[in-house]
Order: sequence, then structure tokens, then C-alpha cells
Amino acid sequence: MIYCVEDEKNIRELLIYTLETTGFSARGMANSKELKDALKEELPDLILLDIMLPGLDGVQVAQRIRQTANTPIIMLTAKSDTTDVVKGLEAGADDYVVKPFEVVELMARIKARLRTLGMGASSDGAAAELPEFLHCGILEMNRVRHTAKKNGIDLHLTPMEFELLYVLAVHEDEPLSRTSLLKQVWGYDDGGDAKLVNVHVQRLRMKVESNPEKPQIVQTVRGIGYKFVAPTE
Repeated sequence: MIYCVEDEKNIRELLIYTLETTGFSARGMANSKELKDALKEELPDLILLDIMLPGLDGVQVAQRIRQTANTPIIMLTAKSDTTDVVKGLEAGADDYVVKPFEVVELMARIKARLRTLGMGASSDGAAAELPEFLHCGILEMNRVRHTAKKNGIDLHLTPMEFELLYVLAVHEDEPLSRTSLLKQVWGYDDGGDAKLVNVHVQRLRMKVESNPEKPQIVQTVRGIGYKFVAPTE
């Protein structure tokens, strides 16, 4: 089930029609209250969330969802302004699409978020099977359960944060470009927005680093991107 939270009726109906004609179950809501009521009945597989809603806006709604659930969120925004995009991502959104959007692009984003992530790509883009378990110093990751523990303590990562950390850890000590991470983690085949990677790395560091201001696990590689260094303490 996919929830479509959009106050513009014509866009909401288009989203529902497109999803249902491509094999998904979909339900529409016009505001945050309708979404809140729906979430009491059923937790969806994914939420399409307009950033400009009456009452609580999409950023506030995403923040509240993230307090209790890791349901994938794709923000829909009429604004491509960096500030609005970053606010949505920092609130917990996994991805975003700017309106007016191409239906094909949106469906690709939805399918990428819903895809069962049992396969990944190597840093050069070639398909490669990823292991189910990783032990990197004091960090343990279980790809089946999507859990990550540091010193035996659960880090409570969202699915997107887990996937980002896992891909970096698989390529331990190997710098990965933002373009490579966009392809491996988000499923972008034709570029993408580096802000997605940068904001998610910031969120990830808040959970995995002892001092997020001086990251030792997810390190920045100037001019390239990021690399994973196994923690030892």
C-alpha cells in the first residue's frame, strides 16, 4: 500500500491512478490529519508526501513519522530551492521529486525504494552480490534484518541509512564518489542530486560516530566523496 498525501486533488488522483494501473495499491489523503488517521489503521509500504500541505507541512509530518516508523518517504515539492529540499531530507525523507514531475521518473523512484535490496553494484557499476553479514571492527551489520550494532548497541538506522552504511562498509577503505553512491544506494542510473548523499551522510554520522563533528567511520574524501573506516573503539 502506498499513501499519497497531496492537497491538490488533480495531482492526488493522478498519483493514485498511475499507481493502481501499474499494480500498486494506493490511498489518497489531502492533509496531515487524514494521514494521521490512516496511519492508525495501516502502516503503508511507502508514503508520497507533498511538502506544501495545509496545517502541518510535509517537513513537520516527516519528522513525526520518523519518531515511530521507518516507512520510506518520497517528498513531492513544487520548489527546487536547496533550502526546502535539504529541510525535507533532514526531516527524514529518503528521496524527493520536484513538481511538475514525469510519471516515469516518479515510478522509478518508487520502485527503487520498494525494491528488495539483495543485490548491489560495485564502485564501477558492475553488479555484485553483497554479503548478508558484515563484521567491521566493533560494528556488526545484518542485511537480512537491516540492523546495525556498534559495541552491541543497536544504532536504530532507517532503511536508507542502513543501505548507505552497508554499501560504504562493503567497500571498506575505498573512496566512493557521490555518483557511485547515488547509483548503488538510491538506484539512480543517470546522475542525481549530490544533496541526497550529503544530507544522508550527515544523518548517518549522528548515529554511528562518537563525535559527528570529527567523523572517524564515515570519512570525507576531498574531491571524491566518502569512505568507510572500520571502528575499533
